Parts: sequence; structure tokens; C-alpha cells
Amino acid sequence: MDDPKDIACWQRIDARLTTSGKLVEGDPGRLAALGVRRVINLALADHPDALPGEAAELAAVGIDYVHIPVPFDAPGESHFAAFEAAMADAGEVPVHVHCIFNWRVSAFLYRWNRTRGMPETEARDLMRVQWEPETNSHNDAPVWARFIAGD
Repeated sequence: MDDPKDIACWQRIDARLTTSGKLVEGDPGRLAALGVRRVINLALADHPDALPGEAAELAAVGIDYVHIPVPFDAPGESHFAAFEAAMADAGEVPVHVHCIFNWRVSAFLYRWNRTRGMPETEARDLMRVQWEPETNSHNDAPVWARFIAGD
């Protein structure tokens, strides 16, 4: 099956890892058809674009669900530690990580890739496909620039 590029902000990182923005009804089944076995959601459950009943929809198609709600204005080290643990716990199964716009995810993956030894330019290029926190005009951009720096 081909990647569902119509899922918001879709990005394939490698054979095991995909990312996106918000999921909508029916997307869990599409992810399952791709072989995804774990979804990590970094968005807040009360966001207007959050998929209602996401955990139940994923469970119905056999996908493990980990929710790490990261406030957009306050990403922290505890969030990153939970993300690292969720990725490690996944082992070698295919994982899909999402939020609403793939901004949180791209920043988390930048840090995760760097801790795993990926060269900075390669990790940054992957992040820039979705977002560049240091140059973004969003009010919370400085918070995210500090987050990706590990400050």
C-alpha cells in the first residue's frame, strides 16, 4: 500500500517511522493497513481538530496508542522523556507519530534523531519539511527553539 499523502502533513521518515498532523475518522484503519502498530499522539485531546475517540478507533484496528499531551506553549523535558520511552517501548514495530500540524512532532523527532547520532544537518532537514521553529513567526517559536536545543 502506498503512503496516504492526503493525511495532513504526512511524512515518511524511514521504513518503520511515519509522522503527520491531525488524524481524521478512517485514518486509523489506513495506518493499520500500512502496518503501523503504535501511534504516539503529541497533541492535546481538547484541541478542536483532535480526533474524538482516537484511542478507541486505534484499538479497534489493533494499534497501540500512547498519548503524550504537549502544550504548544510549554514543551518540556518530561514530555521528551515520555516520548523517548514510548519510542523505545515500541521496539521494532512500525510507529506513527502525530499532532495537529506536525510541528510538535518534527521538533521531537529532531531531538530524538540527534540523541541517536543522526548528523545535525540531516535531522534539521527532516524537521524543516514540516517546520522551522527558529524562523517561524508563531508566538511560541522561541519556546520551541529552546526545546530543540535541549535547553
